[in-house]
Amino acid sequence: MPATARAALFFGPGKPFELRDVPIPEVEPEGVLIRVTVANICGSDLHFWRGDAPLKLPEDGWIYGHEMTGRVAKLGARVKTDSLGRPLKEGDRVAYTYFYPCGRCYACLHKEPSACPNKIERAVGPSVFPHLHGAFADHYYLRPGGAIFKVPDGLSDEVVSPVNCALSQVIYGLTVAGLRLGDRVLIQGAGGLGVQAAAVAKDMGASCVIVVDQIPGRLELARAFGADHTLNIREVPDRKERVKLVRQWTDGVGADVACDLVGFPAVIPEGIEMLRAGGTYLEIGTISRGAKVELEPSLLVWGSKKIVGVFQYDPWVIPRALDFLVRTKTRWPWERILSHTYPLEKINEAFAASEWHNKDTLTITRAALTP
Repeated sequence: MPATARAALFFGPGKPFELRDVPIPEVEPEGVLIRVTVANICGSDLHFWRGDAPLKLPEDGWIYGHEMTGRVAKLGARVKTDSLGRPLKEGDRVAYTYFYPCGRCYACLHKEPSACPNKIERAVGPSVFPHLHGAFADHYYLRPGGAIFKVPDGLSDEVVSPVNCALSQVIYGLTVAGLRLGDRVLIQGAGGLGVQAAAVAKDMGASCVIVVDQIPGRLELARAFGADHTLNIREVPDRKERVKLVRQWTDGVGADVACDLVGFPAVIPEGIEMLRAGGTYLEIGTISRGAKVELEPSLLVWGSKKIVGVFQYDPWVIPRALDFLVRTKTRWPWERILSHTYPLEKINEAFAASEWHNKDTLTITRAALTP
């Protein structure tokens, strides 16, 4: 076992990542050291990189990133199985959580770990144990209490890598939103979450899936993942016309469930307007604290519309997401989710190429680092 890991440290928006050697910790009895094989650049990572989500960073930098997969490098002395009780050994491919519900707060005691206010801690630097806090490194330390699951044979690391973030997030979000057989679903944003949400919605029984974006390549990918209709806001710049189109595609009713998977709050009022009376608006994308949007509350009252916020999923979702990938392996082109891979040494190039904001075209759908 090497004494150090290679990690990319973030020092703030507009500053390049710096590669440093970070100590590999002594593995606690219930901890797991993981050799990261694929670490994706998620939309939320771009928010931090741009500075959309202000954050106080430690002086010694921050190893961030969370959407990843890897292999067991070392098991703690008490870890014999994965979270489903299946034998686990060094070298096994695994998917795992990156957040740690406290188990003591009101939400946790009511069996709602996804709502735990303590599950995401402040950004800490590599000088703080267990040093390896994020995905953008060649190792990750799964702390005691983290959920871990063996990956089925037949799924590549590239296909599995979105499981612990984007895929599980949309499975959980659509479940919480109450998606039912035959529902019409509107998805704002055809990034990693939006494209996978289209496939999940179809698998859950949605009769019509509409995806809205401004980048043609993303909309084409959404169609490949089950979207019945796509709407390019550059081709239909008038909001009223977009709402009218959604009404037409939903038999004049509106969407049963609409989802913000963009991450910019300006889309929220339009999404709520596209809902049917009694519909549910699922808010996942906007994580930036302090971001505001003007909203007319009477539209919710008179329309009996609901807003549901989801920040993270419950751990039970991961094995279901893996099973979903196995079941739909030939139905949807999962290998297309990741379009580009970069070595860790080229992380700055990878982030720059992944930036989509204010761009008309984009060749990258989702980039990944292979430490």
